[in-house]
Amino acid sequence: MGLRDFRSIYLPYCLKKQADGTYVVLNREYKPVGFNTTDWVTYEDYPVFTRLKGIGPATARRLSCDGSENVTTIFLYNDGCIPVESSWAMQAYLARLAILARLENADIYKRR
Repeated sequence: MGLRDFRSIYLPYCLKKQADGTYVVLNREYKPVGFNTTDWVTYEDYPVFTRLKGIGPATARRLSCDGSENVTTIFLYNDGCIPVESSWAMQAYLARLAILARLENADIYKRR
């Protein structure tokens, strides 16, 4: 997959949980959202972490494009439901983003 369109760079593809419980919101190339590169990125070098309240199995299922309860990696879309390829895929993706948008940041978090 390349960074060939706005969606693949600037829209969330997945949430990846880190060892300390924070999440990184990643684009299609597994880079933090907005990173327009295919180069290796070490997440710890950037302030890209969030500690979201309420992500348990039930919320993961509602956010996941395939209904998975996996809280470690939550995929908002996959190759079977790319948002820009059909109106139903876009509507489903936007519904998942609406759920994500309502989650609260658990605290002001600074990595050490």
